[in-house]
Amino acid sequence: PAAYKVLREHGTERAHTSPLNGEKRAGRFVCAGCDLPLFSSQTKFESGTGWPSFFEPLPDAVGTQVDTAYGMRRTEVHCRRCGGHLGHVFEDGPRPTGLRYCMNGVSLRFEPAA
Repeated sequence: PAAYKVLREHGTERAHTSPLNGEKRAGRFVCAGCDLPLFSSQTKFESGTGWPSFFEPLPDAVGTQVDTAYGMRRTEVHCRRCGGHLGHVFEDGPRPTGLRYCMNGVSLRFEPAA
């Protein structure tokens, strides 16, 4: 139910509730809706926001669109394949991209490296 609310109804999970926020193993993060690989663990960083954050998605993994909900103008990030809502991207991330893909943990599933 929590993943459905985020992926299909554009919800947001509470900060600091996802076990993926503390995930440090090598691997990749895939869409919880369709299993498309989205982010490498090599691009994950601790943003201090309480949500899993990445500085770069995998090639052709995500799409973006303008989100004006709640009286704010943000850039929404969604899965390229199934359209599931993942979170938002902000321009306050680390090098080399300067971006912070702030993702809802329930919209992701972690696959450890073999």
